[in-house]
Amino acid sequence: MSSPISVTEGCRDALHHLRQRREINTVILGFADSPGVLAPELEANLTHDELVSALPVDQAHLVVHELSFATPEGARRHEMLLVLWMPAEAEAQEEAYTAGYALLKEYLPDVHVHLTARQQDQLEHRRLVALAG
Repeated sequence: MSSPISVTEGCRDALHHLRQRREINTVILGFADSPGVLAPELEANLTHDELVSALPVDQAHLVVHELSFATPEGARRHEMLLVLWMPAEAEAQEEAYTAGYALLKEYLPDVHVHLTARQQDQLEHRRLVALAG
């Protein structure tokens, strides 16, 4: 990539909001306005099904999502996920979004579950729970 990837102030604010407050559990990021600059496209409190439905089948996105689940012992857990949503139809966007994904991994050192999903079934709730451990 010829230019470095950066994040907008709005992106930093959205990620801070996600991590510090309870009213949202998902931030979806994209390169909507400026090439090479990640900006929030959606900040919301989404169910798992709503999250999967919010991802277009023809565009890449980066998602930071707080996954809520119960352990086999019945304890409630919450684990932050960083998802690179890269459907086959968005292949032309792969280089930029992969660079953005690498940047967010560094920017969010407390997020330990990272995954790339190319199809909706790769975001199946049980699979995400297994990854979150």
